Amino acid sequence: MSSDGPDGRARAVVGVSGSPGSLAALHRAVREARRTGAELLAVLAWEPPGGELAHGRAVLAPPVADLRRAAADRLLAVLDAAFGDAGPGIPFQGLVVRGTAGRALVETADRPDDLLVIGAGPRGPLRTLFPSVTRYCVTHAACPVLTVPPSPLAGELAALHRRISLGRAVDARELTDGGA
Repeated sequence: MSSDGPDGRARAVVGVSGSPGSLAALHRAVREARRTGAELLAVLAWEPPGGELAHGRAVLAPPVADLRRAAADRLLAVLDAAFGDAGPGIPFQGLVVRGTAGRALVETADRPDDLLVIGAGPRGPLRTLFPSVTRYCVTHAACPVLTVPPSPLAGELAALHRRISLGRAVDARELTDGGA
């Protein structure tokens, strides 16, 4: 990464939402920024509930300022959950952007020498039912995109949730290394 930022610093742009995948991407972006001397931009994209069109037509829609404040609070909570009071240990900025996640990330990581870091998103048969932020970013980004695969623990946790939701018994020994 070259130094083309306004302060002479390259940028690692990462999408955060609080999901396990975005937290893995956030930690990877910190490692990449530390390795290259880049500044970290943690981006949380938000849209009004129901989308822009529904918000514009709603009679009792919440004020945009309240929605933006809630998104900023969520970003602070995610950063606190990821790093605590110590922070990531590198120069960083949190950025709240109104819009869809893919578009917000691509428009933020708009320099050829930026690095856009995103979680790879869900895997499995339901992935085709939802728009893919990863696919959008890889297709539209003007910079390199690093996709971070989900942790193997995420799959195990999802399987555990499915078993519980189906009313199947869970043996606590299965949750430890000793049960494997």
